[in-house]
Amino acid sequence: MIVLDANILLYAYDSASSKHAKARAWVEDVFSQATPIGLPWQTVGAFLRIMTNTRLPGERFSLDEAVQLVDRWLEQPNVRLLAQGDDHWLLLRRMIVEGQAPGALVSDAQLAALTLEYGGVLLPIATSPVFPDSAGQIH
Repeated sequence: MIVLDANILLYAYDSASSKHAKARAWVEDVFSQATPIGLPWQTVGAFLRIMTNTRLPGERFSLDEAVQLVDRWLEQPNVRLLAQGDDHWLLLRRMIVEGQAPGALVSDAQLAALTLEYGGVLLPIATSPVFPDSAGQIH
């Protein structure tokens, strides 16, 4: 299962982004395949929060447009929403402590813990195939 970070989706749907074309092609390809895709609630919330905030630069969507887009993702047979299970704190604690992830890095640790919980591969923007010059994947 590929677990998606919000940033890859934001780049894919913000046509003003310099990373838009590569990210859009990659996201469309992944969503059209049979590979299981995990969308954490955190990713969905971040996408909606940022893509509907008209005070931010770049292309923005109306709330209805953004919600309809998420609906289309979730209609795909290979896509599922990911929620934390009962043991999530143990994994999250490990990611934070062992990964030395204070402050803003806690959100990344949350995604990493959820990825481990579901046995997936996390593809945050920094490690996606769209931007291969970055560090490795979390799995």
